[in-house]
Amino acid sequence: MDALYPRLLVEDFDTAARFWTEALRDLLGIEPVKVVPAVGYANWDLDGEAVLVLYARKAIAQVIGTGDLPSAAPAQDAAMLVLRVDDVDDAARRLSGHGASVLAEPQDRPEWGPGLRTAHLRTPDGTLVELQSY
Repeated sequence: MDALYPRLLVEDFDTAARFWTEALRDLLGIEPVKVVPAVGYANWDLDGEAVLVLYARKAIAQVIGTGDLPSAAPAQDAAMLVLRVDDVDDAARRLSGHGASVLAEPQDRPEWGPGLRTAHLRTPDGTLVELQSY
C-alpha cells in the first residue's frame, strides 16, 4: 500500500503527461504504469510504490462539483512538487532539457538547512518543481 504520493491536478494533461514521461524516464529510468488521456489520468511507480500521479484538473472538478468555478489564478502557485535528488545541478539540466524553465538556478541554501542545495523550475504545463539535495 502506498501511504503517500503526489497527485498533480493539471490544466493541460497531454503536455504534463508527455513531460513527466520523458523526465521520469531520464531521472529514474521508469515508464508510466498507465496513461489514459480520455479521463486525464497517468501514474508512475518505482519498485511497486507510487512515484507520481497526474489527474486532469477538470476531471476532479466534475467529481467534487466545482466545475463551474474558474480555475486557479496563474499568477500565484497553489502547490509545488518537491523532488529529492542526488545531484540538483544534473537534475535541473535534465528537466530543462525536457522543456522545463529554470526559475532559480541551482544554489546552496544554508539558511534553509544544513547542506541543502535547491533549484526551482516550471514544467511545460505550469507545475512548480523544487529539486533538492542534502
